[in-house]
Amino acid sequence: MTSTETPLSTAGGTDRRRWFALAIVMTAAFMDLVDVTIVNIAIPSIQRESGASFSQIQWITAGYALAFAAGLITGGRLGDIHGRKRIFLVGIGGFTLASALCGLAVNPEMLVASRFLQGAMAALMVPQVLSIVHATFPAHERGKVFGLFGAVVGLGAVSGPLLGALLTEWNLFGWEWRSIFLINLPVGVAGLLLGGRFITESKAPRALKLDLVGVALVTLGLLMLLYPLIRGRELGWPVWGYVSMAGALVVLAALVAYERRKSARDGSPLVELSLFRVKSFAAGIAVQTVFGVALGVFFLVWTLYMQVGLGWSALKAGLTGVPFSIAVSVAAGLSVQQLVPRFGRKVLQAGALVMAAGVLLYLWESAHYGLGIAPWQMALPLVVMGVGMGLIVAPLTDAILSEVPREHSGSASGLLNTVQQMGNALGLGLVSVVFFGTIDDRLRPDRMGTAFADAFRNSLGWVAAVLGVIFLLMFALPKRPAQHVEGEQTATEREEPVLVS
Repeated sequence: MTSTETPLSTAGGTDRRRWFALAIVMTAAFMDLVDVTIVNIAIPSIQRESGASFSQIQWITAGYALAFAAGLITGGRLGDIHGRKRIFLVGIGGFTLASALCGLAVNPEMLVASRFLQGAMAALMVPQVLSIVHATFPAHERGKVFGLFGAVVGLGAVSGPLLGALLTEWNLFGWEWRSIFLINLPVGVAGLLLGGRFITESKAPRALKLDLVGVALVTLGLLMLLYPLIRGRELGWPVWGYVSMAGALVVLAALVAYERRKSARDGSPLVELSLFRVKSFAAGIAVQTVFGVALGVFFLVWTLYMQVGLGWSALKAGLTGVPFSIAVSVAAGLSVQQLVPRFGRKVLQAGALVMAAGVLLYLWESAHYGLGIAPWQMALPLVVMGVGMGLIVAPLTDAILSEVPREHSGSASGLLNTVQQMGNALGLGLVSVVFFGTIDDRLRPDRMGTAFADAFRNSLGWVAAVLGVIFLLMFALPKRPAQHVEGEQTATEREEPVLVS
């Protein structure tokens, strides 16, 4: 193959195949988004049918998030070096294979391992999506394309839990929960075949080198922190667990030292440490991480509360979450288009307080109505929570990136996505402490509902406290974020790509 410096406006402007390419990469992005949310709703079914322990249930969700987070930046760089189309096809093919392994898992251990593989393959696939769009569409069309991408994100958030509930409830072919993974197979195979035909190959003209040592240190540090958190309760909180968690801080300190040397040596570290000199970015990374922790805790314990504690079906639990998803989507649109331009940072801080108020209202209703609580009674706190979350998620990225130098916008965006996933994995690990930590190991079946409801309320208290911390951290964000040109770039979009013929 030969490389040509073809201008994007010429290459993409007359090629109608780019719209087929867009549909393919958007479908892949949708598949990933749905897969993240679809699993939560099927967790109780997985536990019943496979006999998974509570720690294995946590690994089914946290393992995906951890592998995804650890591989995101590297996945983007592999696309830079070897071609975005090639790595995208490897990613979607691997994601499809991992989905098959999840659906065919014969025991919980195989399912956990397959989820790790699925997250790693998503880390190859997802960073290429916006990069392929950037390489395929001329600048004047990208606004419309990114608007479509936002709609896909919203649709994924709304449809994931409901689709998971329907597939679990329908029990297609007697597959029970397995259908939530096996449904990816026809979609993935179609994406692989059509992507090979319609996506145009592209590379970065000056791609950064891989930092595999950095990836290894990040992964090791997070595993040393998460493994004791998730297994500690079952094992009686052994001393080695505390040693491992303390050692994780040493490993992360070693990562910082190595990244400094790597930056000085060849200018291609996994983490661009100079970004943390920008006050708004450093604070924003903290906000994004802590927010990920709150969401990781809430969504898993919420599912367990409804389906195990209250004994609801997957479909009933999935439908209960629809008002929340709709409220997030509506508030997100309003915050970006109308509120943030007028009120700036106050919108995000209001979002944290509103979401905390919704959590506390939910806590009160759960205690007041007990095990007899109905879905319609949950609607108000869920809508309040959804509005608060919508006010945060949409404008947060722009607020964090607005003061980052243009030449580092790609690295900053990649790091932002990574820490969000890391925070989510950490939150899922903390479920052992804030939720399962309050439940007796020798719980009688007739006490299950009350114990899970109490554990849910304890978790909500922690989530509300975390949202209070987020409110305070937001004071370090810029009062009125500047317009950041192409602030949503990934680490692979820093430069005009080279189209490969």
